[in-house]
Amino acid sequence: MQELKIIKIGGNVINNEKLLSDFLDDFAKLESPKILVHGGGRAASELSVKMGISPNMINGRRITDADTLEIITMVYGGKINKNIVAQLQARKCNSIGFSGADGNTIVSVKRPVTTINYGFVGDVVEINTETSRILLNNKISPIFCAITHDENGQLLNTNADTIAAELAIALSKSYRVALYYCFEKNGVLTDITDDDSVVERIDEKIFEDLKREEIINEGMLPKIHNCLQAIKRGVNSVHIGNNAMPFNTNVKCTTFQQ
Repeated sequence: MQELKIIKIGGNVINNEKLLSDFLDDFAKLESPKILVHGGGRAASELSVKMGISPNMINGRRITDADTLEIITMVYGGKINKNIVAQLQARKCNSIGFSGADGNTIVSVKRPVTTINYGFVGDVVEINTETSRILLNNKISPIFCAITHDENGQLLNTNADTIAAELAIALSKSYRVALYYCFEKNGVLTDITDDDSVVERIDEKIFEDLKREEIINEGMLPKIHNCLQAIKRGVNSVHIGNNAMPFNTNVKCTTFQQ
């Protein structure tokens, strides 16, 4: 099987023009098939404020009412996604921007209301890989933003980490998939103030130990859950670390295993 790299970048890259430019330089040079997944950084919140709509976040998750969904669609699927595609084309890396609605690639259901009503937030239920595989086989890189759809005409704001994991799982039937989560740290840290205190290997037992010892903060729990699920469900390798990690095997990071 051919290797496929799926790389998710966070707000620290999206929000920093220099970091994004350097990252896209490296991404464009990758020879293997590749997919990029991105969120929205600060841009959606900044536009919300300009338009008189106060961003509403609970436990780090955005409450997405109808007005907020319009802003997210403009920012994630428009400004950020198309800027990344244009920057990659300038680097001779042929790419196409996607939401989950494009090519019917990612289907979600609206998250049920429990103690919190998240609004137009989607939970992924289906990945259709045919379009992505056709593009990858023709050396075109899909660039996914954090928007999916429900097959009934409704767009849904969807966690970008989850999108990356679900894409990796679905495509692992056709490729040896390496999944990378790039963010501002060098990996999962035992000491948040020490960038060198990287936990180099995590499995279910180590994860439970880290939770019990309260080494992992709440914001990292969903990301690590996605990593462990991806490994369990067929992804060849999963890593968390800084932006250089997907391009340099000598960079220290956290690797997940069963």
